[in-house]
Amino acid sequence: MAAVELKGVRKRFDRQEAIRGVDLSIASGEFCVFVGPSGCGKSTLLRIVAGLEDVSDGQVLIGGVDVTDKAPRERGIAMVFQSYALYPHMTVHDNIAFGLETGRKLSRDEIDRKVRDAAETLALTPLLDRLPRQLSGGQRQRVAIGRAIVRQPEVFLFDEPLSNLDATLRVQMRIEIAKLHREMQTTMIYVTHDQVEAMTLADKIVVLNAGRIEQVGSPVELYERPRNTFVAGFIGSSRMNFLDCRAAEVSADGVTVVLPGDVTLKVPAARAEVAVGDEVTLGFRPEHVELEAGDALLEAPVEVIEELGDGHLMYLRAADGTLVNGRFAGAARLHHGEMGRFFLVGERCHLFDKEGRALTRVGS
Repeated sequence: MAAVELKGVRKRFDRQEAIRGVDLSIASGEFCVFVGPSGCGKSTLLRIVAGLEDVSDGQVLIGGVDVTDKAPRERGIAMVFQSYALYPHMTVHDNIAFGLETGRKLSRDEIDRKVRDAAETLALTPLLDRLPRQLSGGQRQRVAIGRAIVRQPEVFLFDEPLSNLDATLRVQMRIEIAKLHREMQTTMIYVTHDQVEAMTLADKIVVLNAGRIEQVGSPVELYERPRNTFVAGFIGSSRMNFLDCRAAEVSADGVTVVLPGDVTLKVPAARAEVAVGDEVTLGFRPEHVELEAGDALLEAPVEVIEELGDGHLMYLRAADGTLVNGRFAGAARLHHGEMGRFFLVGERCHLFDKEGRALTRVGS
């Protein structure tokens, strides 16, 4: 296993800059996830680490060695793609062995041992004589991972490997990939647009937007202390609610804001970079809304109820027309058109300036 470091990495396609000066350090043995919306540059950045894309500027270091100009096969990496890329005429055994047979001078016995060790790790041993068409989607993806494992790389790269699987298989494969990381302790970089995958798998999450890093941190840090409204809105399911408001009072221990409908709420501020009268944005997560009591009340007719089985989402429209939601346990006790009440707790709310930068650090 090896550390990975990106220094001032940029990538231009014609006149468009896809990666805009990325600096990033990934520790040896760390599970790092690149996450962000479509087109943010996460797959391009992974391909740069792999050597499948050249950099326009900057350096890529793996294990302390500058590999910026080295070919993929010289970087000590193995990559698992969204498409399984299996050879349809080859058995599972031969698909896993293919890279060893073409890239190294190993005896047949040694290749067979490595293949069977990987198959045992991935519960593929009973399937070694099958062809890809005889496998499920999850089994095919495990074969693709097995092909990477036998190469014993210093760094594993995963490019949205679960996107082609149904919801049940995605959960199963997430568990298997997490277990694989614990057992192998190899550096892994994983790309996904699914923030649930990012939160459940990562030691470190890198949130990308338009080719730039918005924030790097642990799943808990990004959830509790987002740096800006982009990260706050992207991390968490359902997404954070946002309301435009105005700072009415600023003190050492917090900021009192006026919400739509002239509702006031005091939000503790770790750094009160805001003055009375400033326009700010209040953020609060659906799971932090209370039904019985709190520091401020939003009241409006219920617009939508979404039943989730173990709970429900209730949507109200704030006085300025913004649709906000709360997540609650159990079945809904209200129906469309009935008066709903959301209580907000200041200590669980976030505050952002008009540029979207965090003014509060909840949970710090």
